[in-house]
Amino acid sequence: MVEERDIRQESERELIHRIVAGSKQEFCFLVDRYKQKIYGLLRGMGASPMDAQDLTQETFIKAYRKLASHQPDKSFASWLYTIAANLLKDHKKKHRFEEHPIGQVETAVSDGPEQSLLQTERRTEFQRLLALLPANYRMALLLRYTNDLSYEEIGEVLEVPVSKVQNDLYRAKKRLKQLMIENKEGMEYEMLGPR
Repeated sequence: MVEERDIRQESERELIHRIVAGSKQEFCFLVDRYKQKIYGLLRGMGASPMDAQDLTQETFIKAYRKLASHQPDKSFASWLYTIAANLLKDHKKKHRFEEHPIGQVETAVSDGPEQSLLQTERRTEFQRLLALLPANYRMALLLRYTNDLSYEEIGEVLEVPVSKVQNDLYRAKKRLKQLMIENKEGMEYEMLGPR
């Protein structure tokens, strides 16, 4: 049975081949497929909304210019995330970089007001706790769980062996769980009021 990831990679290879061969207008399909994921990754790594938008655009401009150098046997997604991660690193070096939490996330229209508020609060709190993790843990988590990259693809993006990816993901989840427990205990303590 052929996996969905393999089918996607094969269709991307064909699409990239057509773009490099001259069908440049088809690049918009790749932009549409990845723009929200790239933006989300950059926001998750602390870029402000405006910086994340600019860096997302820069990522696609750079990818378009260097598309012919992409190796077809490698994952396009990991190649694209590598470009975004490197642009973010360069941006942090060049500018005084202040991390910006993601903040409130829109919820589905069908949710009631209480459910929407609860979901927003949970997401905001999760993003706050995620921001407390070291950058390498955060990047590994975002690439794995919001961008659905394999361990091998994450290793390509971060330029580390798969064993380090596995170790970072394990430690990141363990630390995030610890932060969630500490946060819950702190909230329960606050609810008890002054003694």
